[in-house]
Amino acid sequence: MTVPTSPAAPAPGSANGPGTAANPLTALRDRAVWIFDLDNTLYPASCDLFSQVDRRINEFIAAHFNIGMDEARVRQKQFFREYGTTLRGLMMEHDVDPVAYMDYVHDIDVAGVQPSALLADALERLPGRKIIYTNGSVRHAENVAGRLGILDRFDAVFDIAAGGYVPKPDPRPYATLVERYGVDPADACMVEDIARNLAPAHALGMTTVWVRGEKEYEKAGVGAGVHIDHTVDDLPSWLAAVAGL
Repeated sequence: MTVPTSPAAPAPGSANGPGTAANPLTALRDRAVWIFDLDNTLYPASCDLFSQVDRRINEFIAAHFNIGMDEARVRQKQFFREYGTTLRGLMMEHDVDPVAYMDYVHDIDVAGVQPSALLADALERLPGRKIIYTNGSVRHAENVAGRLGILDRFDAVFDIAAGGYVPKPDPRPYATLVERYGVDPADACMVEDIARNLAPAHALGMTTVWVRGEKEYEKAGVGAGVHIDHTVDDLPSWLAAVAGL
């Protein structure tokens, strides 16, 4: 577990560990709102769910354009780079039905995700409201969170449709989320595996937590670092420390 990025932060279990005034994690315990990304955040990237989603995205593109899988992959990556999500590119350039797309690409097997009692307990202990904010769909979020055993810990799911199909890190859906749920950014914490997606949250005044990823798109922008308040490797253990478990 990686503790807050401040060089003065004490290690968990030390004399200044969770529950003491000197521990910066203590200040997070009573945040009014916790906003969590879903994929590779609430479950570890090692579950590799996205490989299934990635394959189905390519299948959808191949069928839609009547092309081979190799060409479909090239188009997928182009859309992702230019628009932030493949769906956004398909909608903007080809008027693809987003509901049909999301239903197809998220029809996956989530058996590889293991329920996390520690995560469930930590979420239960934290007193604030909890919101899932995903570039995916409500259906996908409910499917995965249900498998994790944490769906009932959340008050709402804010998905790509709720954001007008504008993906993170565009600031507009963040503002929509804040308005819809009456969030005071200064009393909110956002947790996310893609570092650049935390920049708009930081700009609004939220505390930000990066669940460290090793892929280039996950860690892009980390060098600047100013929009990341905490970096963690094991989210359930870190949240448990925040919650005082």
